[in-house]
Amino acid sequence: MNVRKRWTSAPIGAGLAVALLSGCGFQTGGGTDKPDNSIVVGMSDDILAADPASGYDPGSWLLFNNVFQSLLSFPRGGSTPQPEAAKSCAFENGSRTYRCTLRDGLAFTNGNSLTSEDVKYSFDRAIRINDPAGPAPLLSTIAKITTPDPRTVVFQLKVPDATFPNKIASGAGSIVDHSKYPADSLREDGKAVGSGPYMLNSLDTSKAVFSVNPGYRGTARVKNSGITLDLFHGDQKKLASALQKGDIDVAYRGLSARDISQLEGSTSAADRGIEVVEGTSAEVQHLVFNMKDPVAGQLPVRKAIAYLLDRDALVSEVYHSTAIPLYSIIPAGITAHNTAFFDVYGSAPQPAKAEQALRDAGVTDKVKLTLWSTPSRYGPATDGEFREIAKQLNASGLIDAEVRSLPFEQYEKEIAAGKLGVYVKGWVPDYPDPENFTQPFFGEDGVLQNGYVNNDITGRIIPDTAAHAKRGATKESFGELQDHVAEDLPILPLWQGKQYAVTHDDISGLEWTLDASTVFRFWEISKY
Repeated sequence: MNVRKRWTSAPIGAGLAVALLSGCGFQTGGGTDKPDNSIVVGMSDDILAADPASGYDPGSWLLFNNVFQSLLSFPRGGSTPQPEAAKSCAFENGSRTYRCTLRDGLAFTNGNSLTSEDVKYSFDRAIRINDPAGPAPLLSTIAKITTPDPRTVVFQLKVPDATFPNKIASGAGSIVDHSKYPADSLREDGKAVGSGPYMLNSLDTSKAVFSVNPGYRGTARVKNSGITLDLFHGDQKKLASALQKGDIDVAYRGLSARDISQLEGSTSAADRGIEVVEGTSAEVQHLVFNMKDPVAGQLPVRKAIAYLLDRDALVSEVYHSTAIPLYSIIPAGITAHNTAFFDVYGSAPQPAKAEQALRDAGVTDKVKLTLWSTPSRYGPATDGEFREIAKQLNASGLIDAEVRSLPFEQYEKEIAAGKLGVYVKGWVPDYPDPENFTQPFFGEDGVLQNGYVNNDITGRIIPDTAAHAKRGATKESFGELQDHVAEDLPILPLWQGKQYAVTHDDISGLEWTLDASTVFRFWEISKY
């Protein structure tokens, strides 16, 4: 299971996926009726890799989702994977065998045919290389892959895994040409050979240039003549300036929450032909408690914090309502979402209950607490967010909280060493399924690294839910899991993000790139 990418990677400002800007059905080839409607997208993230066996970051996955095909893909606005490079896929033998049949006529941009050999090679290669920054953990349930013929690929799984279609519909399922990628090492030349809607023409530290793949055969319908991706390396002011000057059409993951808030409903923005489009997101952020810490490890202390937190004030004051309060492990819009933390701790601060929790445990002095932040990973608003939380806790007179920040690399080392008592984690899902918000956190070798173990979750609920191909049937079990976590309080949900597109009146289609799948679909954007 994924333990790497989806702790969010520093969307500038709010820590939210933001875009600023001036149909499914089978498609053979790309293109558009208009020869000159290429679009320039500005992005604050970097692209760390062009090889799908590495690059487990938002920028790299943006490249993968547009240049490479997967057997399945997420349709716009949908959370159920649909055939893409595959003509059909289905489980056999419960949820332990998965068989796919490829479309006819698939080819890479170099003219080589795409066959089942390439599919098997791509998965085997990612698992074998097991790059520290790669997607191999998502493929950990694969036991063996066979190819009965050039158009058929069969996955034998180690355990029942109903979420396997979601995993291979993500960037982890990217198919590469077996003759152009080394079997045991990464491709280092910054080039890419895929079969997706776009071709990567060039990539350097300043930009990536994509043209439409005329030989593409799949479900995407391309609505522009190419994309240039300008990389701003976190320089928010430079990104905004480029948009104002007309140097770029789209600024993706670039504006602060305050900027978005000011643009929404702005008459001057409307007069300039700019409007804000809001999309859905499953990005979440949590407080994480070290269960072995002498302070945060005490359940009464964690309960007091849960009773004192005012999420409404947090998202209003810090995120200017570009996020919504989160009262669950599984966010709204995802199967099995509930409101377990609201049900137990309420939405408004309850200082009397917080005090009672502490006094019942014999805690009479102020609780001294340090909240640890890392704005270099989760955006500069994170420190302000934690200062707001500390302010709320301190106003009760029960807690004496301070905020400290660390660079991300040091932050992660301190967490692994068990030295931080309360810290922040943000998460963007690999795929929109409740499993991706639970197993990585509470399964074996989870990403929280906070010492939390619940044997009922790991021994019963997670294996049982993994075996249900009909995800709606897991609602009760995932609800039980969320109730366990609300009672044990190893983490405290803070907020769920939104996504935005701020568009000029000659750009359309951004609403189809801003959904819970986290796939930024180049092909949906058009310019007229």
